[in-house]
Amino acid sequence: MKKKIEKSYQKLKKRIKDLTYYLTHESKKVILITLFNHIVECIKNNTLFFVFVISNVFIGILLRYFTIHTLENLLLIKALLGDLVIVLFLGGINFILKEKYRFPYLLGVSIVLTTICIMNSVYYTFYTSFISVSLIVTARYAVEVGDSITNILKIQDFFYIISPILLTITYFKINHNRKLTKEEKEKRSFSKMINTFIGGGVVLFLFLISLTPLEIGRYANQWNREYIVMRFGVYAYQLNDIVKSIGTQLTSLFGYDQAMQIFNEYFQDRPDEQQTINEYTGIFEEKNILVIHYESMQNSNIGLTFNGVEVTPTLNRLVKDSLYFSNFYSQVSGGTSSDTEFTFNTSLMPTNNGTAFVSYFNREYVATPALLREKGYYTFSMHANNGSFWNRNAMHQTLGYQRFYSKNDYDIDEVIGLGLSDRSFYRQSLEKIKEIAKQDQPFYGTLITLTNHTPFDDVEKYGEFDVDIKENVYNEETGQYEEVSYPYMEDTKMGNYFKSAHYADVALGEFIDALEKEGILDNTVLIIYGDHDARLPKTDYRRLYNYDKETNSIRSCDDTDEDCVKIDANTYELLRKVPLLIYSKETKESLHQKITNVMGMYDVMPTLGNMFGFYNKYQLGHDIFNVTDDNIVVFPNGNWVTNKIYYNAQNNSFLSLKETEITEEYMDACNTYAENLLEASNATIVFDLIKKSKEIEAAELESDYIEESVVPERNQK
Repeated sequence: MKKKIEKSYQKLKKRIKDLTYYLTHESKKVILITLFNHIVECIKNNTLFFVFVISNVFIGILLRYFTIHTLENLLLIKALLGDLVIVLFLGGINFILKEKYRFPYLLGVSIVLTTICIMNSVYYTFYTSFISVSLIVTARYAVEVGDSITNILKIQDFFYIISPILLTITYFKINHNRKLTKEEKEKRSFSKMINTFIGGGVVLFLFLISLTPLEIGRYANQWNREYIVMRFGVYAYQLNDIVKSIGTQLTSLFGYDQAMQIFNEYFQDRPDEQQTINEYTGIFEEKNILVIHYESMQNSNIGLTFNGVEVTPTLNRLVKDSLYFSNFYSQVSGGTSSDTEFTFNTSLMPTNNGTAFVSYFNREYVATPALLREKGYYTFSMHANNGSFWNRNAMHQTLGYQRFYSKNDYDIDEVIGLGLSDRSFYRQSLEKIKEIAKQDQPFYGTLITLTNHTPFDDVEKYGEFDVDIKENVYNEETGQYEEVSYPYMEDTKMGNYFKSAHYADVALGEFIDALEKEGILDNTVLIIYGDHDARLPKTDYRRLYNYDKETNSIRSCDDTDEDCVKIDANTYELLRKVPLLIYSKETKESLHQKITNVMGMYDVMPTLGNMFGFYNKYQLGHDIFNVTDDNIVVFPNGNWVTNKIYYNAQNNSFLSLKETEITEEYMDACNTYAENLLEASNATIVFDLIKKSKEIEAAELESDYIEESVVPERNQK
C-alpha cells in the first residue's frame, strides 16, 4: 500500500516538474501570442458585435463630454463600465438570433441608443439636465415651441449617429461578395451569448464594487440626473429612469407607507396656524393682488445699459419704489414655466419624474389662489396661449383659480415670437381687469407673459434697441468727430434677448401706467417675478463681460488679467437668478427696501402669506423676513445656495460667496437638508399625501367624537 502511494506521489511530482518546465520564458511568450491570436480571431469572427459595443460606448463618452464639458469625462471609468455593461448585455442577445436577423437587431438597438444620446444632448443644452421618459408626455409642448428647439440644435448633436453608420458600413463590407448558405442563415450561437453574458457579469461586478453608498443612494433617488450620468453612464441612467417613471404610475401599490413616514417626519412639528410675526405681518390684508409672471426675465438685466439706453427702464424705476429681492432664484426642472407657477403657488418643489402640471394635476394642494379664495377673493389667471399648454386648463382649476382667460379669450391681432405680443396682451387684459375691479370683491390675478420667450428671433418686431458699442472718434483727416460702431452683442442670442427683454419691459411699463390711470393701483399690490432664466449660452456671457472692441473678440481669462470675468459652471448658475419685486403705494412711500439675502421661489408663498394673512402648513420655504441670513435655496438637481456658498452636487464643488470659513459640518448639514426637502416634496406630490393626511385627521376626529358621545350614555346606564 505504501509502495502504491509512493509511486503515485512520484508520478504527480514528475507531472508538476514537466508542467513547470513547460511554463518557461519561451512558453509564456507562446501562451501570450496564442491568447492574442485568439482575441484577434474572436474579433474577426464577431466584428459586427465588437463595432456595436465600441461605437455605442464611445457615443456615451461623447455625450458626457459635450454636455458637462470637462476633459475628465472622457476618462470616467465608472460611467464607462456602466455603459459597457448595458451594451454588452444588449449586444449579447444577438447571438441567439438567426444570422439573418443579427444585423437588423444590432442596428435597431444602436439607433435606440443613438436616439437616447441625441435627445439627452439637445435637452441638456436647453435645460442643463438630462431627459426623463416621464417628460415624453410633454413632447407636444416642445413641438409648439419648435423654433426654440431648432435654435439649440448644434453640430455636435449629429456626431452620435456615428454608431449606426459604422455598424452599417461594417456589415456591408463584411458581406460584400459573401453568400451565406441556408444553414448559416439559420445558425444560432448560445455559447457566444453565454460567454458575452459572463463577460458582462464580470464588468458588472467590477462596476458594483467601485460604487460608494452615496452613489448608490443617489442612483436610487434619481433626483440628481447629471450626477447619475457622470457616475453610472447615460444608459444606466435611462434604464433607471424608465423604472422610476413606471413606478410613478404604480404609487397606489408600492411605496405608500415609506412615503407617508417621510411626510409625517418632515411636517410633524408644523403648527396648524401662523405663529410668527414681523414688521410685515398683515400689511396687505384684503388688498387686490396682480402677479406678473415675467417670461425669461433675468435679474442681470436690471441696471444694464447699451449706449446709455436701459435694457429694463420699467424695472429700474420700480426697483427704487418696491420691496426688491435682488438675490432671488427660480427652482425649475423640466416643466420650466409650469414648475415656477407650481412652486410660486404651493411652496413645493418640481417632481423627480414628470411635471406637476401634467403628471400630478389631480392631486390636492394647499395653494395661494385657493387660500385667498377662502378669504373672499375672486381668483383668475390670464395667458394668451392655448389653455391645454402645460395642462393649465386643468391645473389652474386645481390650484384654485376660478377663471382662466386663455387664447380663446383674446384677439390675436399682433403676433411676436410664440404668440400674442405683450403689448396687445396687456391692453386686452386691462379691459378684463377693469370689469373684475368693478365687483365689490378683492381679487387675485396672475398674468403670464409670452413675448420674451426663446428663441428671441423676431428682432424686427422688438423696435429699435442697439446692443453694439457706439463711440464718437476724432478723425484727424476731416477734423471732425465721427460715430464708430463695434458689434459687441449684435447677432448673438444674448443680444437678441436684450432686444426682446427691452420690448417686454417697455410693454410692462405701459401696462402699469394704464393701471395707475384707471385707479386700479390705488388698492392693488403688484408682484413681479422672472419665471426662469433665458437659457443663454456661457459663450455669450463671456462676450458680455470680456469683450475686446479693438479685436472684436473675447479676452481669455488668465491669472494676470484681474478685470476678466471667469464664467465657469458655478458662476454661470449664479448669473441665472431672476428678479422679484413687490410694489404698492405703501412700498413707494415707506416700505421700499432692497433685500439681498438669498431667496428661492418656494419662499414667496410664506412671505406673501405673512403679508396677506394666509398660511400653508405644508410649505417648504420660509418667510424671508424671518430667516434672513440663514436661508437656503435648494434646486431640483440637488444643488443649493446660501449667503455663504453655492454648492454644485454634480461635481461636488462649491463657490464661496463670503469671506468666511466653510466647515465640513456646515456642508453636511446643508446637504442633508437639501436631500430631506427634495424627498419630502416628491413624496407629498406623488402619493397625494396632503389629501391623505387630511382624510386621516378627519377620520381621527370623527372617531374621537363618537367615543366622546358614547361614553356619557354608558355612564347613564
